[in-house]
Amino acid sequence: MRIGHALRDENGCIAQARDHAAAFLDSAGADHQVPVSDRTRDLTQLVVSELVTNSRKYAPGPILMELRLTTRAVEVVVWDSDPTVPEARTADPARIGQHGLEIVKAIAEGFFVEQEPVGKRITARIALTDLPTDTDDRRDPGPVRLP
Repeated sequence: MRIGHALRDENGCIAQARDHAAAFLDSAGADHQVPVSDRTRDLTQLVVSELVTNSRKYAPGPILMELRLTTRAVEVVVWDSDPTVPEARTADPARIGQHGLEIVKAIAEGFFVEQEPVGKRITARIALTDLPTDTDDRRDPGPVRLP
């Protein structure tokens, strides 16, 4: 299951992106019986908010967001036109703000940046289950197959 959205660089696009994520996860649960925990829902919306905020702040032009559901995770993919690979800053408790990438990396089970011919694509993977089990080998078998 996957869905894509083009977000305009305007006030409200961050809230709009969070709303798209919530609707996507609602659909996964209601229409496809994929269990999505409240924690996963909250973390997904936080990741969406942080990634879209960074794109809006640092990249001119449109932002593309894709949400994907696999058997074990939800993936948030954000593309923007700035080719610069973002880096989390070193920890500094006195710093006010600019902790978004640190937060995303801390809560995501996977974080990837791909430079594109134009811009970059950032993917963050959030586990569907609240706690991984000891037998979870963390291999993702791919997209959920839906009827």
